[in-house]
Amino acid sequence: MSRSAYDPNEPLTQLEAAKNQFHSGQAAVIMKLLTRLSKLDFADARQVIRFHEVLLFLRAFPHTLSLVDPVETLLDNFHLRIEKLRAEKSDMSLFDEFDTSGIVGTTMQDILSFDGARWLARRIPGNVEIAWDDYWEDYDAERARGNTWTRFIPLLEEDADIEANIPWRSWLDAARGRQNALPWLLQRFEQLPLSARQQAELYESLRLPIRWKLENLKISRTRNWSRPRRFYFHEKLFRRSEISLDRELDLPAPKLEKLSMASGELAIRALRDSMFVRYRDLYGATLGDPRSVVRAEFGRGVVMHLWGIPPDRRLPLRAYVCGFTLKNGVAINYFEAAGLGEWIEVGFNTFYTYRQGETAWLYAQALRCLRAVTGATVISIYPYQIGDDNDEAIDSGAFWFYRKLGFRSGRPDLQKVCEREEERIAANSKYRTPPRTLKRLAQAPMFYEIGKPASAASDDWNTFSTRKLGLLVNQSMARKFDGDCEKLRRASRATVVRTLKIKPSRWTPIQKQSLESWSMILALIPDLARWTPAEKTQMAKIILAKSGLNEMFYLRLTQRHARLRESLLRMGSVVKSPS
Repeated sequence: MSRSAYDPNEPLTQLEAAKNQFHSGQAAVIMKLLTRLSKLDFADARQVIRFHEVLLFLRAFPHTLSLVDPVETLLDNFHLRIEKLRAEKSDMSLFDEFDTSGIVGTTMQDILSFDGARWLARRIPGNVEIAWDDYWEDYDAERARGNTWTRFIPLLEEDADIEANIPWRSWLDAARGRQNALPWLLQRFEQLPLSARQQAELYESLRLPIRWKLENLKISRTRNWSRPRRFYFHEKLFRRSEISLDRELDLPAPKLEKLSMASGELAIRALRDSMFVRYRDLYGATLGDPRSVVRAEFGRGVVMHLWGIPPDRRLPLRAYVCGFTLKNGVAINYFEAAGLGEWIEVGFNTFYTYRQGETAWLYAQALRCLRAVTGATVISIYPYQIGDDNDEAIDSGAFWFYRKLGFRSGRPDLQKVCEREEERIAANSKYRTPPRTLKRLAQAPMFYEIGKPASAASDDWNTFSTRKLGLLVNQSMARKFDGDCEKLRRASRATVVRTLKIKPSRWTPIQKQSLESWSMILALIPDLARWTPAEKTQMAKIILAKSGLNEMFYLRLTQRHARLRESLLRMGSVVKSPS
């Protein structure tokens, strides 16, 4: 047999080209290539990664049922290929990038949030540890240890306050006894008489590196799939040019099935698994509220789940929702949205492996879900999503993905740049927008208004952001209260309580926190006292609803308060320079 018969590169290249072709006889071609590749050794780590990604795509987008079992078998045994590479002293750093991490048999390391570290330590307890070898020599981390460990290691101050070369490990080992260091530390932070947010802030000041081994676990990208109720087998894939966002969003709202708490927790866990093996500690995945999970089916093997976050971890002003997509039981993307009134900012990311699989159609279904849950009609894309300080988005042409779906720039001058680029593309099919121009176009958010043609779109939300509201509050604090946050909070709260005629003495701590957050905004509204009694009552209901079980009810209340909307837009669209 010729040497080329043992080289996996040729059949691997053929498999990559065949994976998303669905004409008659293609399944047999793929089966033949899989059979051949299963018998070959991969000496090159890059080839192993390529084979892995094709297998995952085929698992999410299978051609026939006869392909599912062979693909799953290859994935279930994929750890053997990784072990062989390691035994041959191959360069394993190739498995540590964002787009290649999470493969069975590899080891991952990152600095996680408090909630992320707690969850991972409970999810795979025997495979998680503190990466001490990358921690002890960090001077900033040493200062953080001195400021935090003294809370639960008796007499540590004797060393930490005045001595050099402190034997931190000896103190820790003496205090934890036979308990594993990571869960012991996490439990100590959990027991501190602080709020969940304060516990997290204190833990995260340590910047503790966590290392976890994936071995052949189901949490790995390789094996993180489940059998769906029914497989969907493609005859073709939707191209982006076939998708009309107007048409998709004009369809009836998807049916949202409310899940039990147990089923909701399983759904959130599926996304957490997918995110942590991709070095993503997503706020809505890590802190998802299992009581709020809803499910929608769209056919084509697609199921989406969406949820909110618990009242004590919500954003001060915007309502937040998170979700992800299962394709034939494989998590292939995630999305999140946060907004006020009819406006939401949407982040959407299809995992690298699946970006050739109907991304535009899936995005449209995600927007249908978000619209049904939030009631929003103004969709905004944050500049980072389209390339602002995001080279991956520039390389992938993210701006044009959204533009071809009907989005417009929030800045008139950049919209003109976009239109000139479209003229160049129309005149020359080989023309490609230079990266420098794409970075310029990414300097402003993009917008899509549901139910309105582009010619009739308003510009009400073009320059609005809650960040501007926050900066306005801080400028007022500096000007009126000498930068004293507590003075600002007390004065704002007193003004709003008096003006809205509310009695918060019996409110819960979370409700009072919502009152405090909103008071700092409302106190800046010059005509707040002249609002009608009905408008004031409605505002009080909004404040209380922020900490209610369903944050989407709060969001819909903000959509019905015209006076509040007018004030927020006015204050949140322009920030004056500090005087």
